[in-house]
Amino acid sequence: MSSHGAGADGSLACDRMVPLSVLLKRELRGEKIEKPDILHGVASQSKKGEDFTLIKTECQRVPGNGGTTFSVFAIFDGHNGCAAAIYAKENLLHNILSAVPSDLDRDEWFAALPRALVAGFVKTDKDFQDKGKTSGTTVTFVILDGQTVTVASVGDSRCILESAEGSLYLLSADHRLDDNEEEVERITACGAEVGRLNLAGGAEVGPLRCWPGGLCLSRSIGDMDVGEFIVPIPHVKQVKLSYAGGRLIIASDGVWDALSFESAVNFCCGLPADVAANKIVKKAVQVKGLRDDTTCIVVDILPPENIPSDILTPKKQRMRVLEYMLCKKPCESSFHRSREYCGPYVVEELFEDGSALLAQRLNIYPISNMFKLFLCAVCQAEMKPGEGISLHAGSVKSGKICPWDGPLLCRSCLAKKEAMEGKRPSRI
Repeated sequence: MSSHGAGADGSLACDRMVPLSVLLKRELRGEKIEKPDILHGVASQSKKGEDFTLIKTECQRVPGNGGTTFSVFAIFDGHNGCAAAIYAKENLLHNILSAVPSDLDRDEWFAALPRALVAGFVKTDKDFQDKGKTSGTTVTFVILDGQTVTVASVGDSRCILESAEGSLYLLSADHRLDDNEEEVERITACGAEVGRLNLAGGAEVGPLRCWPGGLCLSRSIGDMDVGEFIVPIPHVKQVKLSYAGGRLIIASDGVWDALSFESAVNFCCGLPADVAANKIVKKAVQVKGLRDDTTCIVVDILPPENIPSDILTPKKQRMRVLEYMLCKKPCESSFHRSREYCGPYVVEELFEDGSALLAQRLNIYPISNMFKLFLCAVCQAEMKPGEGISLHAGSVKSGKICPWDGPLLCRSCLAKKEAMEGKRPSRI
């Protein structure tokens, strides 16, 4: 063991005389605090059979190391068939983890996740479209590691967080064209048309849709018949809960079309996660009828049994205000990390970015830990020296960088990037 100098009160010097068994117990207790208890429940009522869920509670950052366990909860809401939803359920997690280097410590792992999620979503979309199938899917994908929650989303399924205090936080974005003017501008700038269905006589009905194809979403996985300006690049938000924990509600639009965020929380207040999920789905169907697949996952992040008593205080009166935690425009991002503990119920934002530009999303901190020189930053394909194309190629920065400055893309992924930016004809 390395020695340390004593502090002003001599506390560190005293530790040198503490038996090893006591020190190990302290470390184990600290690890216990870092790993809350996780309980979850899932419920669904099917209309079209296009909703799918993924729940994995024993994933490991380092295979064989139980101390690196994390959990995954996801909803895939398919449309125009279920092929895209099934493919994403079976392949997305693998593609995300493949984009994370294997030699990262825990803090680096959290920092790498936003970029890896973007790469995994884009690779999954690209591989599925190569199969020539025209279905699509929304995705809300949640990674829970200790008190840190990372959410990536495309489409109109949503994830909300109720903190231990009772405040509500949006952790996902809604990519319906009706609700996102900036996405409408982006799509039309890429060459598509956005409008409602026209009836005889010129009357317009229904939600805004992207033409060709008629999709009412601006982001999804699949949907090759609509055009590649409907991008798979997810909105990503990462927050850290206090040790007091909280509750996540992840649900498809079948729930959110019937219930507000506040009412969903109120209906299941005080109920176990499995009972809560069932009650939310039943209430949504009661309000709107079974017009769509209706799916809900409830995840409770509970304080560990041995948590110090001074961290927890009695639960305050429930706040009925929805907190939008440093809300940003889709193109803005933040990256903040702090080791300081701010209070028993503080939910700390670590990262958020909703830009649809792949170059921006793959250039987030810390690049040096997240890219290998001869691997494509999206598909992880190996490339010979000189084969990779800088993500900056053709940008205003291209004259100030070297050809080998990363991140690098293979030619196939570069073509995917350009198609999403409207720089070449789409697959249709």
